[in-house]
Amino acid sequence: GPTRKMPLTASAMDFFQLFVPDNVLKNMVVQTNMYAKKYQERFGKDDSWIDVTLTEMKAFLGYMISTSIHHCESVLSIWSSGFYSNKSIALIMTQLRFEKILKYFHIVAFRSSQTTHGLYKIQPFLDSLQNGFDSAFRPSQAQVLHEPLIDEDPVFIATCTERELRKRKKRKFSLWVRQCSSTGFICQIYVHLKEGSGADGLDALKNKPQLHSMVAKSLCQNASGKNYIIFTGPSITSLNLFEEFEKQGIYCCGLLSARKSDCTGLPPSMLNNPETPQSRGQYRIRMKGNMSLICWYNKGHFRFLTNAYSPVQQGVIIKRKSGEIPCPLAVEAFAAHLSYICKYDDKYSKYFISHKPNKTWQQVFWFAISIAINNAYILYKMSEAYHVTRYSRAQFGERLVKELLGLEDISPSH
Repeated sequence: GPTRKMPLTASAMDFFQLFVPDNVLKNMVVQTNMYAKKYQERFGKDDSWIDVTLTEMKAFLGYMISTSIHHCESVLSIWSSGFYSNKSIALIMTQLRFEKILKYFHIVAFRSSQTTHGLYKIQPFLDSLQNGFDSAFRPSQAQVLHEPLIDEDPVFIATCTERELRKRKKRKFSLWVRQCSSTGFICQIYVHLKEGSGADGLDALKNKPQLHSMVAKSLCQNASGKNYIIFTGPSITSLNLFEEFEKQGIYCCGLLSARKSDCTGLPPSMLNNPETPQSRGQYRIRMKGNMSLICWYNKGHFRFLTNAYSPVQQGVIIKRKSGEIPCPLAVEAFAAHLSYICKYDDKYSKYFISHKPNKTWQQVFWFAISIAINNAYILYKMSEAYHVTRYSRAQFGERLVKELLGLEDISPSH
């Protein structure tokens, strides 16, 4: 849960600023003004440009965040006369001024000579965000490594043709998280660029098990010695990785797939389906030290690798139609934590900022801001302030937008 007690009167902005404080916003102001100056020295003076202020930078973020609640295809719809126009917030800044700030917006204006990393324009912000996550929240023992559902607006996906989908630019990065599976709080973000040279570029992508193992190690670098139990999907689960984690005091439970997983060192007899027909709930076990490989049958064979649960401990999976199906405790635990993450995706993935910039670093930035707001809401729900106001996620987002824009206190719309 939260590491600090927030006052009863804490606002949405107070929770957001646990992760994006004023000093980070002031840095955005400085870097944006520096970039604007550099750009104009190179391409000619822009007479309509005036240096951006902290108040304007907050309003700029507020406009962008408003697209996560109203899901307009373009942020500029706010100033239009169409369905997504928003007269109550459009008056704070003109569309022309907003577009100027958007044109010059930067977090790192200049590339240093030592920089080789493709995310150098956003890395300081990601580091600051990570410090905020670490200091504001203490996760539960059980955590999940996965790629959160951030692809596209589900309404767009449902209504567009296959041709439009193919035309849509593919993201040049993948975003992985380590997430507390009892609260949904995202403890760590890892961004992997799909293009570029070096150990984390395209060459690594061709070797998927190696890439996913690298992603898992990066996400768990702050987790050693804390007795965490990490749940993983088939792409990450491997004997070598789990043994390496065990030496660091990290325990694992992962689903195995003969097609997607690195099955090096596992007995082939357990990876092949037995010829004799099985009844639901039956399972076989092979052990090596603390590591157990479980093959469990339920309308198909499911394999799990774990060193976090004893294979002899019994659990149960409850299905609406077929009732209780016996299984090892590891299988029950995995199913429970995975279903929580599905619920998190259903509840929070629709609140990602829908602005789609062309630049990769800006796409990563808006995803990271969206995750920070979701985390802020999770902390708000666990605080005493929630018992005073009880905002929904959408109302919390609206409050944050109004506070960033400096609007008067307006009661939330129900």
